Amino acid sequence: ITEGIPKQVTVHFCKQCERYLQPPGTWIQCALESRELLALCLKKIKASLSRVRLIDAGFIWTEPHSKRLKLKLTVQKEVINGAVLQQIFVVEYMVQSQMCEDCHRIEAKDFWKAVVQVRQKTLHKKTFYYLEQLILKHRLHQNTLRIKEIHDGLDFYYSSKQHAQKMVDFLQCTVPARSKSSQRLISHDIHSNVYNYKSTFSVEIVPICKDNVVCLSPKLAQSLGNMSQICVCIRVTSTIHLIDPSTLQIAEIDGNTYWRHPFNSLFQPKQLEEFIIMDINRVQEKRKGAGAGARSNKHTLAEAWVRKTSELDTDHQYFCNTHLGHILNPGDLVLGFDLANCNLNDEFANKMNPHHIPDVVLIKKSYDRSKRQRRRNWKLKELERDREGMDTDDERQYQDFLEDLEEDEAIRKNVNIYRNADVPVESDTDDDGPPRISLAEMLEDLHISQDATGGEGASM
Repeated sequence: ITEGIPKQVTVHFCKQCERYLQPPGTWIQCALESRELLALCLKKIKASLSRVRLIDAGFIWTEPHSKRLKLKLTVQKEVINGAVLQQIFVVEYMVQSQMCEDCHRIEAKDFWKAVVQVRQKTLHKKTFYYLEQLILKHRLHQNTLRIKEIHDGLDFYYSSKQHAQKMVDFLQCTVPARSKSSQRLISHDIHSNVYNYKSTFSVEIVPICKDNVVCLSPKLAQSLGNMSQICVCIRVTSTIHLIDPSTLQIAEIDGNTYWRHPFNSLFQPKQLEEFIIMDINRVQEKRKGAGAGARSNKHTLAEAWVRKTSELDTDHQYFCNTHLGHILNPGDLVLGFDLANCNLNDEFANKMNPHHIPDVVLIKKSYDRSKRQRRRNWKLKELERDREGMDTDDERQYQDFLEDLEEDEAIRKNVNIYRNADVPVESDTDDDGPPRISLAEMLEDLHISQDATGGEGASM
């Protein structure tokens, strides 16, 4: 009764994405000995099984990398005078390798239908490093054909416009940005009226990074609760978080507000100078002004006398208000910007009353960087991308970003941090040392040497 049912059949499998071909053109993900794979195998012999009645079907175990799948089938058929015959037989499937269309495009590297060009016009890439970790955490790089790094941003290439649009939507939700799109006609079939376009999405991230000193327009400062125009950016997430170092007043600016009232950073990170705290006094709660907004609970207002480490042989001291009163003590080293001796080239700063511009703005406490690197027992993952070349400045900026993660818990929550097994775990007895990430916040990095679809030497 099994006459006419093929005993040897071929199935096609793509090694790259580990999917099976379901004719005519669908590729589906199936684990070995799964219901999905069983259904796919039975469909291959569906026509010849129509003459008999299928009672039972199941897999016979084969070596995972043997390129063979065996199916044990039980069928029934009515023969002479109503007698029913039952028979058990085995169908062997040979797994042949065939690259699917999607993997073909990825291998070709240049076959793309859409590109997302992400740009930020700053010298520091802190926002890009943060964005990279968000993309990795939410696995949005899976559909990219290729990622190319250029001097002021990244290019993401996609095989379909929908994947590119999804990336643009994600970027606009996670960082303050604006986007434009355009498309170019590649070919047009006049008979079937099919158009082939290449789409380009341009995403511009706001040119403000963490630890920048900014000068707001008077109108924007007033709308944020009569803040001081000189503010410090404490972090950039989906909004720009600003703090007024003289009153601890905080405000958040989203992308739309920024593009309506744009402002620039007054300094580049390279212009940070090192100061030493000569004297510091915590200030009790200042009286709020009319219409003042919310204040930060995580910072402490303090008045400090500081001296540049480059001017220790002189008696020249500077007085400033700072939002870092909770971590600074006399004798500490701190990084800041010197506004008293600099030439500010900013349209809003030039119109300000000179008495309202502070002499010094302190940004962050300074720690021994080499000691921090030695003690860092965690690591981050990176996107695989084509680079033009990494210079020492990029390495310094990446170290800055790692230090920001250690110091800022709010950013850390959005980033996957992995334990670095190469660095021994120390007991954290050094209370006065730099901030550190606790073991509870780290993930164990997963090392998989085999795969479940039957790669070389894999077990079932």
